Amino acid sequence: MRKNEGTLDRIIRAILGLAMGAAGYFYLSGAWAIVAYVLAAILLFTALTGFCALYLLLKIDTLKKGHQ
Repeated sequence: MRKNEGTLDRIIRAILGLAMGAAGYFYLSGAWAIVAYVLAAILLFTALTGFCALYLLLKIDTLKKGHQ
């Protein structure tokens, strides 16, 4: 997997992932909490790995050249 996310993109994903996890835990219940947890897991995983499969499909690359 070739990285395709820049630093700012990864930071935003990590913050949103933590926020979604917190929202699922503190504010949501039932199916909405599960949706929030799944989205949080996806955002945190992509933030940690620096790779987004959707970006690959859409041919988006926020990583600066030479920073792989």
